[in-house]
Amino acid sequence: MTKIIKLLLLAVLLYQCQLVAQINQISKPLSREQLKTWWHKDLDKDSIPGVSLEKAYKEILANKIGQEIIVAVVDTKLDIHHEDLKNQIWINSNEIPNNGIDDDKNGYVDDIHGWNYLGNTEGEEIVYSNYEVIRIIRKYKPLFEGKTLEEVAIADQEKFKLYQKALIQHTALVLRKTKEKNSWKEVADLYPKVQNDLAKFFPDKKYSISKLDSLSKVYEKDNSLSYSLNYMKYCLLENIDVSFFEEQVTRIDQQLVTAVSLDYDDRNITKDNPEDINDIGYGNPQVWNDSIPFQHAILVSGILAADRSNNLGIKGVSDQIKIMSLCVASSGGDEHDKDMALAIRYAVDHGAKVINMSFGKENSLHRNWVDQALKYAEQKDVVVVVSAGNEGEELNASYIHYPTNYDEQGNIFLNNFISVGASTHFNDKRLFSSFSNYSNKYVDIFAPGSEMYSTEHNNSYGFGDGTSYSAPIVSGIAALIRSHYPTLTAKQVKQIILDSGTSYEVEVSIKDADGSKKSVPFSELSKSGKIVNAYNALVLAEKMAKK
Repeated sequence: MTKIIKLLLLAVLLYQCQLVAQINQISKPLSREQLKTWWHKDLDKDSIPGVSLEKAYKEILANKIGQEIIVAVVDTKLDIHHEDLKNQIWINSNEIPNNGIDDDKNGYVDDIHGWNYLGNTEGEEIVYSNYEVIRIIRKYKPLFEGKTLEEVAIADQEKFKLYQKALIQHTALVLRKTKEKNSWKEVADLYPKVQNDLAKFFPDKKYSISKLDSLSKVYEKDNSLSYSLNYMKYCLLENIDVSFFEEQVTRIDQQLVTAVSLDYDDRNITKDNPEDINDIGYGNPQVWNDSIPFQHAILVSGILAADRSNNLGIKGVSDQIKIMSLCVASSGGDEHDKDMALAIRYAVDHGAKVINMSFGKENSLHRNWVDQALKYAEQKDVVVVVSAGNEGEELNASYIHYPTNYDEQGNIFLNNFISVGASTHFNDKRLFSSFSNYSNKYVDIFAPGSEMYSTEHNNSYGFGDGTSYSAPIVSGIAALIRSHYPTLTAKQVKQIILDSGTSYEVEVSIKDADGSKKSVPFSELSKSGKIVNAYNALVLAEKMAKK
């Protein structure tokens, strides 16, 4: 979703501020082809701050085949038939497909590739989930509506404060979504104006980047025309038109009457009791289809395991990875703690050695369920990797991105949990992706997450930004270590990843408490202060495995 927000902000800012920003001023020093593989590169060899994956394959993994490793992608539905992923999908060999019987007696019928916690037996799907603030308000409104803190029993005062906080957040959420919708509508309304401005140059509306570039040089002093030229060039680069903008308006309209609405209950589809963690008789085995507008899991899975040997599209971290698809995320709103907890347990019980969760939320109504599941994963020696989030904020005791590795007292309680922030391909003060959350306590390490090229649905590929791309890089490297050095524990794998990262002695810009910018060392943005490095990790893993 970060790609969409980036486009929106660029278009609105260009329009409202009438900036004459030439595309070559906002383009990056790497070509579009170079950007497709930049995160594979090595700092010393290529002068690009990637994760040295190519170097690892050439110098360490050449002619080596590791063990198969199951990585659970806890996310949205997944296009398991994608040309670059179809051979990388996990198959539950203990289940007979489509016979309507729970052959392996695990409580899930026909779970061949994983499980979809957002569907029902009739094939209906939760397209938009409620935000967590809605669930909090719905649960506590009967208890606290109209009351003050003094009128609430001492034992319930923390719940009352959570309820009050949720009310404030809900108001802000509605306002933010409404503004976002209006901004998209503004950008959509500009499209015919841009076409009209360019009509004398493109009467047939057949635009080309080369001609737009040439015209930009000729008319660089004409603010209005320069804006229209840049607007259309960006549309061509992203392969979008006015229908894309209109779809965003429709998408937010749908969220306003579903995910953001107090009158909408997403569990009317699954029919389970969201307050009962033992009620597991819901969902369906269909972990793929086009019933959700945004198949986020596809980009995560491409980074992890896109086929390295088929000469198509992209190369993932490892061909030895098999993707287990566990669907808990919809096209809007927040994931249910119950679904997350059950998905983690399913992954552990069915052989996953790494779990990737490229999502998160600010509130958690039943965090104890998730914490217990994470502890179960730790006990069963499973590495858990999560994205740090894309709000550009410093994570702390007051601003938490769930799931987290810290208990309510601020103490670390897991040794298998890795939180990942996002870096860029610039080896300078722009190394930090400005959208990424950060913290020298709550974020463990960084990985590439800007201008990332990965798989998209229907055998396509595309660029995007977000810590959602960063987490699967780390998950993939964790799987690579476990594939070639299977005796190492989850705790050891985490320590290897943090210790072996690449250090950067550069100052980067972050947002200060008052909203202004300030410079800090990149090393202060995470616990390790580093960017993950596949080559270094494998070298250290081999040393540790020999001890």
